[in-house]
Amino acid sequence: MTNSISVGVVGGGMAGSTVALRLAEQGINVTLFEEGATLVNGPPICHLHAGGNLYREISDEQCITLLRQSIDTLRVFSHTANIRPTVIAIPTHDNGNPKQLLARLKKLRNEYANLVERDHKNQVLGPVDDYFKLYDRDALEALSKETSPITAHTLDDWMIPVAKNLNLDEFKLPLIIVQEYGLSIFRIAATVSLALEKLDSCKVLTQSKVTHIQHQEDNIGWEIAYTSANHSEHTIKVDYLVNACGYRTGTLDDIPGFKRDRLVEFKAAYLAHWPDCKEEWPEVIFHGERGTPNGMAQLTPYPGGYFQLHGMTEEITLFKEGIVASSEHSAQPKLGGLFHRKLSDRWYQTEIEDRSKNAIEHVAQFIPSFCSAVVGGNPLFGAQQIPGDDPSLRAADVSFAGVNYARAEIVKASSALEVADAIIGNLEQDAPNQDCQKPLERFSTTHSLNADEIISLAKKLADDRNFPTALALPFGQYLS
Repeated sequence: MTNSISVGVVGGGMAGSTVALRLAEQGINVTLFEEGATLVNGPPICHLHAGGNLYREISDEQCITLLRQSIDTLRVFSHTANIRPTVIAIPTHDNGNPKQLLARLKKLRNEYANLVERDHKNQVLGPVDDYFKLYDRDALEALSKETSPITAHTLDDWMIPVAKNLNLDEFKLPLIIVQEYGLSIFRIAATVSLALEKLDSCKVLTQSKVTHIQHQEDNIGWEIAYTSANHSEHTIKVDYLVNACGYRTGTLDDIPGFKRDRLVEFKAAYLAHWPDCKEEWPEVIFHGERGTPNGMAQLTPYPGGYFQLHGMTEEITLFKEGIVASSEHSAQPKLGGLFHRKLSDRWYQTEIEDRSKNAIEHVAQFIPSFCSAVVGGNPLFGAQQIPGDDPSLRAADVSFAGVNYARAEIVKASSALEVADAIIGNLEQDAPNQDCQKPLERFSTTHSLNADEIISLAKKLADDRNFPTALALPFGQYLS
């Protein structure tokens, strides 16, 4: 039976922790290896991507996949989302047009309606009719005369600060508001940590570095060698191995000689504190051509006037030579030394100041009052793997190699459950288990956690990682 199978998961990021949680909730014996001190301490997760509307360059199919995966994520990790919409604004200098986005938005709304009709519990993005809304000039000018409520309850409430602060002459109208929610990396980390602590079927080994893997003599199971926190060396044997090493997935692939084409991209987001902000803001996306000085700007709100900023330019989020590819000799793309220093948490203070200020200026060109914002803390950064050779890929999940070996290859956090379900399916091929057919109902331990304990641990994790605890707090609420 499947529950007698032992599984080793190497890597305790979003993908590895979710896979371990999914398996352990089903009673499968799992050992989770994480080199760091805590789980889910990786790239700057900030967005659920419920429809992929930040990325106009990706296919409709990827957007629908991200919508479905995001709904599943909200149903399992119910205390991790920041419930506020996202505004999409297209500057006049950009080649895009709001009307070009409408066909996709209608497809996504129809897909959301179908998912809700299939299961009413899928209505986690607010009412279907409110999935998106358009605002023309008359509507925006009317809202600009309104007073923002202390707490936003409707789409119009969320749009008020945008209408007040944007020069509408600089944008192609209408503006679009869509139910793309935020996601707290700290509350995700707290959720998986608390749940795994309660599950006897999972052994979590933090500060444990896997040094070697090899097939057992029967060529089916795996032997894993690792070094623990006290530098002692150990080995364990498992029946099935999950490679969830994130941007270092190729290093594990190389040991048994598994080939895989992939990209790795280093990116960073920055924190700003806007003390003059007295309103609840939605997230705002200003479209632009990636890699140019006019690259997309992203303003992501948190409590207390904190904002996470992206700017898709080489002076802000992107980096020169920051994207590299695997080779015929290695499945692991090789980043340069500059990025290894940053990934080891050794950012120079001048780098933090300069790039954070660049990000503030990039947003302030659209929201002039944002120029009073100041650097709000350390950058959120990481290297992201992208399977294949398409840097625009956003919906990716899992691949298999050899015998009893799976790779978690997520690009977005919402894809992690898809990885876990695919691995369950792979495990169940020879021993079908009908109890596995409703995966969203298989998280009883996770669903037993309450918001207060999750937030409490999330605040501690944020503080321990030297980030403002505001980033761990819930923001916004469901529309009434």
